[in-house]
Amino acid sequence: MLEGNNIMLRPLKESDFNLLEKIENNTDNWQFGSENKIYSKHELLDYISNSRIDIRVAKQFRFVIDLNSVPIGFIDLFDYTFDSAGVGVIISNDYRRRGFAKEALSLLLIYATKTLNLEKLHCMIRKDNLSSIKLFASCGFHAIRDKEEEVGYFIKLAKNLK
Repeated sequence: MLEGNNIMLRPLKESDFNLLEKIENNTDNWQFGSENKIYSKHELLDYISNSRIDIRVAKQFRFVIDLNSVPIGFIDLFDYTFDSAGVGVIISNDYRRRGFAKEALSLLLIYATKTLNLEKLHCMIRKDNLSSIKLFASCGFHAIRDKEEEVGYFIKLAKNLK
């Protein structure tokens, strides 16, 4: 568990099923991710039961963003290698624009450097997703791809992670 001032990041558990289903199967969210399909109850429960596999084996890890024992979103590390990982974050609509994503990302940055010893983190953000661009920029990520592309690629290097 990673604890911040307002939230904590914790592993998935079965009681998070409703939020996981709501977020993963919401077609409005598909524009922001790489998986665009409806997941069955069985698939999601299987995902939860396998979610505690070490990131070094699974190459991904999803944290629940928890506010006073209420799951409000997820923050993920994916495409993990020995020195880098991708980052993704989503907050339930009712809890957006309150600073929870920034606090979660800040906690994840500490975990990525102090526990996993990563040298870089990266994310891909559609150029019309201004909230995410602002979030990642506020945490020190910098765009490294041509601004004319539909999707921007942002990176944060280890020297700037600490």
